[in-house]
This record gives sequence, structure tokens and C-alpha cells, in this order.
Amino acid sequence: MPSEPANAAPARIPRHLAVIMDGNGRWAERRRRPRIIGHRAGARAVNVCIDFCIARGVQALTLFAFSSENWGRPEDEVGALMKLFLNALEREVEELDRRGVRVRFIGERERFSEKIRERMAAAERQTRNNTVLHLSIAASYGGRWDIAQAARSLAAEVAAGTLAVEAIDERLLASRMSLAELPAPDLFIRTGGDTRISNFLLWQLAYTELWFTEALWPELDAGLLQTALDDFASRERRFGLTGAQIALAQPNETVE
Repeated sequence: MPSEPANAAPARIPRHLAVIMDGNGRWAERRRRPRIIGHRAGARAVNVCIDFCIARGVQALTLFAFSSENWGRPEDEVGALMKLFLNALEREVEELDRRGVRVRFIGERERFSEKIRERMAAAERQTRNNTVLHLSIAASYGGRWDIAQAARSLAAEVAAGTLAVEAIDERLLASRMSLAELPAPDLFIRTGGDTRISNFLLWQLAYTELWFTEALWPELDAGLLQTALDDFASRERRFGLTGAQIALAQPNETVE
């Protein structure tokens, strides 16, 4: 591949993209179809997003598939979602593995059935050495839960006498969070029109660029994703510093 000219600005592609996939139910209702039809259409949009990330060189993708609060939805909808989730695990993992996608799950997986937990673990084992795209699926996940479990981990070490309270700082707490081995998301996308982060990656999104769209998740296409990336590329990310300081920095971090 030819090198960039010395005076060319580097392409600004987010290393890590985080997405709330909102609007499946409304998409179906507008068509007077059962909500589960919307979730099936949403599963196809996931493949669109994965294809786009691979093509554009995004290194990590985290998708909010099922929140801690979603367990409170009607029992028939939750049951249908679990069946859809299981079918996707059985159907998609071989193709993801073939394409070099590493699959991981974050969240309270103990709340899932044993069969689903086994499929999750099998998918993680099968794809663990892949490096083309790091796909993290947040399932039965909540940002508050994530912070609490990290705090419990450190508290247990303090109680055991293996960690001094004074040693606890932001860096140490961050090391116990979900996705600790990945860079923080650079860009957050939420479809469906709502402009909130809904208990998703509360710690990790501290300096993430946020992008919202009225489009419903099943309507996702490469053009919409490119619009989000173009907007991201136009922003100046200062992380509390000045623009001049940021201009001097040349970050070149990749996902291991």
C-alpha cells in the first residue's frame, strides 16, 4: 500500500465504535407487524454494521444487545428475544470466525439459560485468536452494574489484605471494568431518535463523541454509518486540553 504524503492529514477512523441499536419494535409497529419481526430485521442490520466496520478499518465494535432493564419487558417478548439470540449464536459464529471477528460478551450472563451461556462461551473460545474486528456484545448489561462489579472486585482484595485502599485510583478501577483491554469508544451511535445513553458504558463513554439519528435500527445502511464517521472526523477531540496541545499529539494506538 502506498504511504501517505508527508503533509496529508491522517484519516480519522474511530478505533472503537459503540452502538445502541434502538427502534426495532417501533419499526415493526409502523408496519403493523409483531415486535419480534422488528428484532429479526435488527439482526440483519447488525451484519450491515459489522461489514461496514471491517471495510472501514474500525478495530472494535461494541453493541448494546440487551440491557439489564430489558428483563422487565413482557415475558413473551423476552422469550422471543432469547430464542432469536440463541439462533444467532448458532448461525453466525462460523461466518464471524471465518472473517476474523473475535466475539465477546459483557454483562450478567448468569441470568441467561444454561444453553445460551454455553453458546456464549463456545463462541468466545472459537474466535478468541481473531484480530480483524473485536466484537463485544453487551447482553444483560448495565453501566451501573459494570461499575459496581469493578468496585466489588477491588473491595474483595482490600478485605483479603492484598490491596491497600490508598492504591485505588481511576486507572486501577478502570482495569476491572468490562472492555478494560480495549481503548475507550471513540464514537457512540444511537439510532431511534432518543438522545441519551441509557445506562450503557457509563464509565467508558466519558470522552466519547456522541452521535444520534432518528433512523430506526433496521433502517441502518452503510450510508448512514458513513455520515456518522464523517461527522466524527470533523470534530476536534480535546480531552480537556487545548486545540494546540492536541495538534501536537500523534496518537497511534491499535487494539491488541
